[in-house]
Parts: sequence; structure tokens; C-alpha cells
Amino acid sequence: MIQIYHNSRCGKSRNCLAFIENSKKEFEIINYLTNPPSFEELSAIIQKLNIKPIELVRQKEKIWIENFKDQKLNDEQIIQAMITHPILIERPIVIDGNSAIIGRDLEKVASFIL
Repeated sequence: MIQIYHNSRCGKSRNCLAFIENSKKEFEIINYLTNPPSFEELSAIIQKLNIKPIELVRQKEKIWIENFKDQKLNDEQIIQAMITHPILIERPIVIDGNSAIIGRDLEKVASFIL
């Protein structure tokens, strides 16, 4: 089953969710702002995305700029920052089995889930 880590206040996330809904595939919505992933879950997502943790951070968010921007953080510290402040997690994330993508580009989402 497809999972989407979704933020209803984000236009790209809403568009991705609508696309998945129209695909008629089974899916689960995970509102990561109210139900943040654990360290292990977020680490697994990053592994499925095949990226470095910093690549999943929304680095223009005020929280990042004010608290983390000029610090030298290791991967574990970056993951912990995203767990503590889930607004820092790039969205939407679409997961299907052992693979995942950041679903900002609907063409990529289409080739990923179809």
C-alpha cells in the first residue's frame, strides 16, 4: 500500500494527494505534523529515498535558519532536528514498499506509482 507523508497546508502536498486519490491505488495518509515519525522510521524513510538526511530538510524554514543553519550537525542530529520539528521535513513523501520519492513533481509521482 502506498503511504503519503502529507501536510494539508502545503499546496504541493495537496496536489500530490489528489493525484494519488485519482490513481485509484490503495493509500494511507500520514499527517507527520501531528504524528511525527520516530528516529527509526525517519531513518528508514531517508534510506528508502536514497538521500542524505540534510537533503530532506526544508532549509528555508524559520526554525532551521534560527536554530540549526550555521551549526555543524551530523546525520543523527539532523534527523533528531526533523523529529523535534517535523515542519522541517520536506513534503510530500510518497512510499511504496522499499522505495520512496519526494512527491513535489507530479510527473515523478506518476511514474513512481503507476
